[in-house]
Amino acid sequence: MKSYKGYLIDLDGTMYRGKEKIPAAKRFIERLQEKNIPFLFVTNNSTQEPQAVVNNLAHNFDIHVTTDNVYTTALATADYLASLDKTKRSVYAIGEFGLKKALFDNGFYFAEKKPDYVVVGLDYDVTYHKFELATLAIKEGAKFIGTNADTNLPNERGLVPGAGSIIALVECATQQKATYIGKPESIIMKKALNKLGLEKGDVIMVGDNYMTDIAAGINFGIDTLLVYTGVSTPEQVKEKETKPTHVVDSLDEWTLGND
Repeated sequence: MKSYKGYLIDLDGTMYRGKEKIPAAKRFIERLQEKNIPFLFVTNNSTQEPQAVVNNLAHNFDIHVTTDNVYTTALATADYLASLDKTKRSVYAIGEFGLKKALFDNGFYFAEKKPDYVVVGLDYDVTYHKFELATLAIKEGAKFIGTNADTNLPNERGLVPGAGSIIALVECATQQKATYIGKPESIIMKKALNKLGLEKGDVIMVGDNYMTDIAAGINFGIDTLLVYTGVSTPEQVKEKETKPTHVVDSLDEWTLGND
């Protein structure tokens, strides 16, 4: 078994299922910590700050990490924009506090008219007026960024609209496609790898969803580990032309190469 120097890891479905604990996930993270193997939770959630993710893992799942272990699509979006043009710093954002704080912390300021960028993510209080401002700004030349393409989110009521559904409305209104940052796109993977400071051949992407987690790893050209504790099933994966590098039923089955 290859020994990987770093891990990129999904959250929901991999570390927990909604509000349900996955005991093997806690043991997996503790094994990584014992061996000082660096890891990042790579999540398409743009609404929360990393500290909120840390608190959720600790309080609800007894998994204890730091904010240095969390890389959200909000952070990836801000990092991506910051790398484009240092002279362009105005942005209009549809999104929650996590996204806006990430942009602010990267030196961006918010403008409703003639911004350099329009960033659209999940916003629980989205309004027609926000869509109107985003549409007009993009029509006037702002670069259009979408945090992630997830059309739905699972919660206790069922599958509710996700960021991708909000972004799709702006795409329809502007007749322009957004540049997407989150999984399965490579942008978030590249930024996460930069944060780890490792090479592609040194890391592996771990997740439960072939269409986001595993596809992100495949698109980026790194090894993948699919764990059957969440979305994807063996029957679904059997139909895929490109298979995950590794599959396990539980993270307890996975050895770190020097276990």
